[in-house]
Amino acid sequence: MGILMHLLIPAAGVGKRMGGSRNKLLLTLLERPILAWTLIAANAAAKIDYIGIIGQEVDFPDFKAILPDLELKIPVEFILGGSTRQESVYNGLQALPKSAGRVLIHDGARCLATPELFDRCAEQLNDFQGLIAAVPVKDTIKVVDETGAIQSTPDRSRLWAAQTPQGFDVDLLKSCHDRGVKSGWSVTDDAALFEKCDLPVQIVNGEETNIKLTTPIDLAIAEFILQKRQSN
Repeated sequence: MGILMHLLIPAAGVGKRMGGSRNKLLLTLLERPILAWTLIAANAAAKIDYIGIIGQEVDFPDFKAILPDLELKIPVEFILGGSTRQESVYNGLQALPKSAGRVLIHDGARCLATPELFDRCAEQLNDFQGLIAAVPVKDTIKVVDETGAIQSTPDRSRLWAAQTPQGFDVDLLKSCHDRGVKSGWSVTDDAALFEKCDLPVQIVNGEETNIKLTTPIDLAIAEFILQKRQSN
């Protein structure tokens, strides 16, 4: 059987909001680095057959040291990242095997994503050229101006909070990244590039527990979630 799905994990950031000077994916949750939990979930997914970790060269020795204990069945490649997430994903796409037709991109800091979520996104790529995991917004959202004054209140029923994985046709996403470089676009996720290129992006139901670890309180929440899962 050929490669089912390629997974790219952007892991090149420092995470200053976490309060440390090292890559936050090397911080530990229940005695394992954050990145390890992401890899464990990806490895348990049925439809992922390749993992590319996009990082900075200084972190590669520590990243590689994580792998032996995990006994992954999926091959892992290390790809040199750029100065921004957008540049890092661009580098990751260029490093994919020529046979790659579809790709999932998942932030390493979302280490609570389940194998089922990876598989759900991979399966939906059979029907869509671009998609993102997302959950409905529960809070009322306010649009404010630069002074902090409220300008409007969007209809919450149409608002979704974007997560990862995000999945795409590889050739289309490469084309969008190339156009973004030429046009000087700066975006925070790959779905935004698709949107700028007038390509449709489909919502796939994400997971409420699929939080992004950004601040120290997120670590405490993640530990609680992992402990609950292990006790079930």
